Amino acid sequence: MQRILSVELPRHVGARITIAGWIHRRRLLKSVCFLIVRDASGLSQVVVTAPELRAHLETLPEETVVAVEGLVTANPAAPGGVELTEPAVRLLGEPAQPTPFDLYRPVLSPTLPTQLDHAPLSLRHPSRSRALRVSAAAAAGFREGLDALGFTEIHTPKIVATATESGANVFALDYFGRPAYLAQSPQFYKQQMVGVFERVYEVGPVFRAEPSDTTRHLAQYTSLDAELGFIGDHRDVMAVLRETVASMVARVGALGAAVADLDLPEVPAEIPALHFSEALKIAGAPADEPDLAPAHERAIGEWAKREHGSEFVFVTGYPMVKRPFYTHPEPGDERWSNSFDLLFRGLEMVTGGQRLHRYSDYLAALAAHGESAEPYEPYLQAFRHGMPPHGGFAIGLERFVARITGAQNIREVTAYPRDLHRVTP
Repeated sequence: MQRILSVELPRHVGARITIAGWIHRRRLLKSVCFLIVRDASGLSQVVVTAPELRAHLETLPEETVVAVEGLVTANPAAPGGVELTEPAVRLLGEPAQPTPFDLYRPVLSPTLPTQLDHAPLSLRHPSRSRALRVSAAAAAGFREGLDALGFTEIHTPKIVATATESGANVFALDYFGRPAYLAQSPQFYKQQMVGVFERVYEVGPVFRAEPSDTTRHLAQYTSLDAELGFIGDHRDVMAVLRETVASMVARVGALGAAVADLDLPEVPAEIPALHFSEALKIAGAPADEPDLAPAHERAIGEWAKREHGSEFVFVTGYPMVKRPFYTHPEPGDERWSNSFDLLFRGLEMVTGGQRLHRYSDYLAALAAHGESAEPYEPYLQAFRHGMPPHGGFAIGLERFVARITGAQNIREVTAYPRDLHRVTP
């Protein structure tokens, strides 16, 4: 089909062309019918005056897929400043069944659970599909930023033999008659791959069987992971993360008119950073608090905005008791770690840090945690045979998109959420 997208129509004024898409809306006036056709790039307006065609269109519900041949005519009042006149319309499938809610309205009226129950339909609405465009652009910016810094993309297993990556709960499965688990992260694999490529990244799903029923948690989400070798400490990782986030924001901004009304952040040349102990003071939390609660994160985000004009802030030096065994301790005071979180608009979006890289340190760390080294032997192979100082980070893509778009619930920016209650559609 020689098809023109709606966004391309202004370049074809005076030509007779074909568009195709979904019937977004039919505006039936006394002497004319305006047919609005939606495609992946936007909306096209078709002017129908022929009585026979008008009568036919009255029988076709919204979301019916059609092709329209017509003359591209300039009209400043139409979407994109053009419209199709003298049209011929043909069906490209069966007439659609009536929809449970209107997609042509500016705001979706159903509750979020209803939208999620009808995800194949609700995702067609511009407000939902735009979030997915932002997500795609952010992931592309992640890749572009790290490619420019000499990173290599990798793909690691999502089915693993042992549930040893963190303290989080895991999903067990029957793997040809023996137990296996869905991976909580690519952490062990990306560290090993530092021994191959020095700098690696991955975009992929991770699975957390945590019974957290909140607006910021999912059982499956997309993790943007990176790991790099030959670092001085975690601050080198933070510098790479800053460049990566800037690339992600720039790629989202390149969507242009599609995100013109979004409040895109400015990534400062140097993101403010404060030690965990100082963060507790700013948040008004007890000095022996082992982690930051959501209210603490919000308070620290407000502080960064007020004191530094930044919507991003690093919190470094989390207590070792709250970090995985592979985390490198802070030299001189092993209560703290060479780790960090990046908060964006008062929400933890990234976790990262420096890792241990000596085999003997891993044996000591596992012993300190009361664990045997044997289950970790496939992971520890890399460290037995020489690994450089290294570190990395993981960005929660859906959290990033939710903060960019202003969504109050992470499920609003996830195509098919998986959480404590939902495993369909």
